[in-house]
Amino acid sequence: MTLDEIKTTARKEAFARRKLAHGAGGDEAAQAHLREVLAPYQGKAIAGYMPIRTEISPLPVMAELAAQGPVGVPVILGIEGAFGAMVPEDGVEVVPDVLIVPLVAFDRAGNRLGYGGGFYDRTLEKLRAARPTIAIGYAYGAQEADSLPLEPTDQPLDAIVTEAEVLRF
Repeated sequence: MTLDEIKTTARKEAFARRKLAHGAGGDEAAQAHLREVLAPYQGKAIAGYMPIRTEISPLPVMAELAAQGPVGVPVILGIEGAFGAMVPEDGVEVVPDVLIVPLVAFDRAGNRLGYGGGFYDRTLEKLRAARPTIAIGYAYGAQEADSLPLEPTDQPLDAIVTEAEVLRF
């Protein structure tokens, strides 16, 4: 099996686990953990995301953070609404110090499996080359995998927040 085939299988399995977890409760507990992890970064520029499909939503926490400092979301210029994502109508560009990162699967070593486009990996690589940048994965605990197929370009997470726990790396 090729690495791409292994990743496709891992994504399929993780999507199924995430679908079961979505709507099963625990979002409030996950939000409380996310608030705790983000507390030291109050006033810093933070990037979250607009949830798609069955992703856990960081929107309530992002709304609270917006009163303390700049909060943004990633925008892929030239691709309006890719993957069904909501794209902001306007706004100023924010270069984040901290990113809340969606994922398909994660492991206990701080690795993430995304959708396969490499957008977050390339963005994190560029940001981290310029200055320290924190990446916090946000997911349901059911999205955990024993191990993930990785590539040298995959960017590690600094923490993972779920409804059950916070993992720090």
